[in-house]
Amino acid sequence: MIKVSDAESYLKDKIGDKTNNVVEVWEIFKSFCREPVEGEDEFALLFQCGIYDFTGEELFYFDFVRQFTVYEDEEYSRTEQLHCEFVFKPTDELKKLEASEWYFDTDGDMENFFAHVENLKEFQIPLKSIPLQLNIYQEVI
Repeated sequence: MIKVSDAESYLKDKIGDKTNNVVEVWEIFKSFCREPVEGEDEFALLFQCGIYDFTGEELFYFDFVRQFTVYEDEEYSRTEQLHCEFVFKPTDELKKLEASEWYFDTDGDMENFFAHVENLKEFQIPLKSIPLQLNIYQEVI
């Protein structure tokens, strides 16, 4: 079973060199979200996108996130987020898009969340573009 501490390297290995294929990476990410992770007591999923200038340059970020809530000895320890983040040049069409859609493990069917995200224009429109890069990273929040 995957551990929270190994989630980033596990996802990177699953994605391999498919770093420009957003649809294929999304399918791999969904498959990863269905897998249990040791040490994860609660989890959430997030799809978010929009124009941000994290690097000093405005870029369009298209981000799939799996959030892990970790307890140790029944006490809350930390929350970690594993990002699968595509970065695009901000075209006029992409500049109009912004979304933040959450799913929590208490919300019911995860497949409904995936279908909901896939039907959003904020998800569909960027699929027509080629990303500049894919960043996969895990952080404590």
